[in-house]
Amino acid sequence: MTTVGIIGSGQLGSAIARLAIEAGYQVVLSNSRGPETLADTVAELGPRASAATSREAAAAGDIVVVSVPVKAFPDVPAAPLAGKTVIDTCNYGPERDGHIPELDSSSLTSSELLLRYIPDALIVKAFNNIFFKHLLSLARPAGAPDRSYLPIAGDSAPAKAAAIEFIDSIGYSVVDAGPLVDSWRQATGTPVWGTPYGPYSNEKGQPGGADAIRAALATATRRPTY
Repeated sequence: MTTVGIIGSGQLGSAIARLAIEAGYQVVLSNSRGPETLADTVAELGPRASAATSREAAAAGDIVVVSVPVKAFPDVPAAPLAGKTVIDTCNYGPERDGHIPELDSSSLTSSELLLRYIPDALIVKAFNNIFFKHLLSLARPAGAPDRSYLPIAGDSAPAKAAAIEFIDSIGYSVVDAGPLVDSWRQATGTPVWGTPYGPYSNEKGQPGGADAIRAALATATRRPTY
């Protein structure tokens, strides 16, 4: 795996891109406003970064990160993502996304909703529970005693393996949170969302170990949130 496609280059998408470049990947970034609007970001990230349309980023990536508002799911290009591992970092917020009945009632997770739009992709939920500044500051090499863990959820074992390999390469270990239907355990407002890594006011964050992540996942309760 050599190229990471990024669909949605906001704060979290750009943070993942930065860590990927530091780990030696080529990164193709995209957003909804067009590649020309990413010129400054690409210049800052250096020669391993380039900008493209979302469809081009999806086609270029050996693994693809989707980091967009849930309301933008219909715009995620389906055809070039068929058969690919897609890391879904997205969180539902009705104040931004508008109310989506299936998500309001918890009859679907946001990842299951994304799968409706890209049905042939292999989706793995990850990165959605950590503040982008903490993601940047807490990355550690393999074997570091203060390495942090991220929960992931997905239905495809090969896709999970690919995601774990990528996440490991950019500085994190993983706790398997189960299939996509259980990805609600790491959604907005759950115990694993943000809290294990410290408050936003501490921009450096604090390491979140495996035990803390597992305990937070175990204590999550599912209920209609909005």
